Amino acid sequence: MGEKVLVTGGTGYVGGWAIVALLERGYDVRTTVRSSGKEAVVRAAVASAVDPGDRLGFAHADLLKDEGWDAAMDGIDFVLHVASPLGDERSRDAEALIVPARDGALRVLGAAARAGVKRVVMTSAANAASPASYAVEGVTDETLWTVDSPSLPAYRRSKTIAEKAAWDYMAANPGATELTTVLPGAVLGPVLTADNVGTAAIVQRMLRGTMPGAPRIGLEVVDVRDLVDLHLRAMTSPEAAGQRFLGTGPFIWMGDIAEVLHDRLGDAAAKVSTRVLPNLVVRIASVFDPSLRAITISLGRRNRHSTAKAEQVLGWVPRPAEETVVDCARSLIAHGAAS
Repeated sequence: MGEKVLVTGGTGYVGGWAIVALLERGYDVRTTVRSSGKEAVVRAAVASAVDPGDRLGFAHADLLKDEGWDAAMDGIDFVLHVASPLGDERSRDAEALIVPARDGALRVLGAAARAGVKRVVMTSAANAASPASYAVEGVTDETLWTVDSPSLPAYRRSKTIAEKAAWDYMAANPGATELTTVLPGAVLGPVLTADNVGTAAIVQRMLRGTMPGAPRIGLEVVDVRDLVDLHLRAMTSPEAAGQRFLGTGPFIWMGDIAEVLHDRLGDAAAKVSTRVLPNLVVRIASVFDPSLRAITISLGRRNRHSTAKAEQVLGWVPRPAEETVVDCARSLIAHGAAS
């Protein structure tokens, strides 16, 4: 094939699986890490699923610094920009998430444009295409843009602002490099290593019994393998240039996730609580636990996103949420990360 893809954030949950999928499909891959000490970690994680051989290389670059990005882009045909600061709603400093997300995206796009990269596929979030308030249930699509407000959770703001900045940059700097964005929901599925479970930590906490019950929160679960597949389809399809694609997956209540784990895993899910926490209990707890504050607005709501565009334009079909949840749990157990 001869084409080379740069994956930003090779140490990440999605980044690791992106590298695996690209190698399996015959691409040469370069991934960014912030220091050489991370190279062996990434290579070992990838090797648990596919032999990287000599087709995996590394570049040192940081989303907060200009240095290293031009070198990272040298000889690259496509970029999967999946690196992003993870959300921590306990932090009151929204800028700590917004700045690296926005400025990092602009650094990646600028370097890609200077290097003549064909297309950048950037990971955004479904919450960048959502109504400001979840008070009204409904289904939204890519035509909706979240209206930024200081009242929104910091992570949601960072993804919205970063994606908007990326599209504004492309509009102001037209050229050969194209941009496509992918907006995932709750990313679950197998892990490559026990040391990096990413967003699969929610299933990990259930298996460990550290969740006293499930809040009445609904998730649009997308399998990490399906999400990566959507990125690759968006990378190569001519019709994907200049487009946003929601990749949210099926809707499932957290209480139903707990039930599925019990039904499918038996004794291995003995610590999983199937108790559904009353909304009032969660709201009271959020007074003392800042990490719960961001979810209270979603309690009991069935807000969803349409993936019709990705299905019709790219032929993308996500697997059932139940399958993803079970595969996630079994992977955590196999890696010794569930206890």
